[in-house]
Amino acid sequence: MDPVVVLVLGLCCLLLLSLWKQNSGRGKLPPGPTPFPIIGNILQIDVKDISRSLTKFSERYGPVFTVYLGMKPTVVLHGYEAVKEALVDLGEEFAGRGSVPILDKVNKGLGIIFSNAKRWKEMRRFSLMTLRNFGIGKRSIEDRVQEEPRCLVEELRKTNASPCDPTFILGCAPCNVICSIIFHNRFDYKDEDFLKLMEKLNKNARLLSSPWLQVCNNFPALMDYFPGIHTTFLKNSDYTKNFIMEKVKEHQKSLDVNSPRDFIDCFLIKMEQETHLEFTLESLVIAVSDLFGAGTETTSTTLRYSLLLLLKHPEVTAKVQEEIERVIGRHRSPCMQDRSCMPYMDAVVHEIQRYIDLLPYNLPHAVTRDIKFRNYFIPKSTNIITSLTSVLHDEKEFPNPKVFDPGHFLDESGNFKKSDYFVPFSAGKRMCVGEALARMELFLFLTSILQNFKLQSLVEPKDLDITAVVNGFVSVPPSFQLCFIPV
Repeated sequence: MDPVVVLVLGLCCLLLLSLWKQNSGRGKLPPGPTPFPIIGNILQIDVKDISRSLTKFSERYGPVFTVYLGMKPTVVLHGYEAVKEALVDLGEEFAGRGSVPILDKVNKGLGIIFSNAKRWKEMRRFSLMTLRNFGIGKRSIEDRVQEEPRCLVEELRKTNASPCDPTFILGCAPCNVICSIIFHNRFDYKDEDFLKLMEKLNKNARLLSSPWLQVCNNFPALMDYFPGIHTTFLKNSDYTKNFIMEKVKEHQKSLDVNSPRDFIDCFLIKMEQETHLEFTLESLVIAVSDLFGAGTETTSTTLRYSLLLLLKHPEVTAKVQEEIERVIGRHRSPCMQDRSCMPYMDAVVHEIQRYIDLLPYNLPHAVTRDIKFRNYFIPKSTNIITSLTSVLHDEKEFPNPKVFDPGHFLDESGNFKKSDYFVPFSAGKRMCVGEALARMELFLFLTSILQNFKLQSLVEPKDLDITAVVNGFVSVPPSFQLCFIPV
């Protein structure tokens, strides 16, 4: 038979199979836009801003709808009520981790973030316990975190008030906090190996949100047969894993089971004590890589966006600095106890996180069993997208949500006001392991910077563009320069 005829027949069969699979499940799943064969709804989605596309779909199909990213259905939950009902009220049923093919290639189902079932529960339980033992959420970790803002301030002084891009400096600070917990060691900001690691982490954060990788995650076969930036992403990930493995080998040589120094030591001791298949050298490397990815780039990107917003809104900056002067002064470092006396600063940090919407549609979840949700049937292992944008930018909870306004978190008396809609760290059983550490870092780093420097923009505040240049997996702020003027 002619090869062309075979190819045409093969494509026709594939189209028919795709149509059958999509249509056979649509009667049970929530409604949604009609998918095309094989490619699903990808042509109806802006891969440069998936979150906005999902918001438009919700206006037509309601708070629970189905989109096809390729041939597989994904159920989208939009709005506070739907997200809370799934992640909190039905936390166990929605506690699975959905598939992200490029990250599945890197993590192989191991680690803290992208593992599932018993493996995930074991790793999360161990990680939470170990981090708490080293002081996460306690006073002891604050001493470690406080050391880094002092180092950051000294590094910023070295800029001599000259224009600079703060990307790498702000990346080094949270990375060193993670390093002190994982490696029991911090690095000099000029250390070449450290800077190379930072470069790889920063590059991958941007690549992960690129349109090409959004497409590859929906059509994984592209990564196997076509060249593209996914190869760079995988090479950078391999570099990070090799960096971590070298540190693990150093720890193995000097391990004292009676006196663990850090996260790696605790994991190695666990490996010796337990016969769990979950605790292997490979899973250790992936777990540490997860802590780096979750604890470095997210915090550094938030810090970078924070400075951009403070430059854009000098009236907010001035009010924060007045509060810092009144509560802390110039002769001691900030501490977490200060936060309760600084409602405006607390509100500013919360508003920054709400406004920038760092993870617009969260990491994907998956249902752990067949489930009936709001009269719809969702089969086991179906990917679930929970729109954090729809919660953080809810108009009823936050009037004028697209406006940066610390008043969203202040009551009429100027006291800090909590909100159940504040979910930048997600919610439920899969919420961020390092939330307490991230909150501490953001408060101490930003307060220390504003205590010691006046922020000076190179252009008029009204001319600053604060629109995210990438709004895929993560919202990435545009590059900018500023001057840190000592006060």
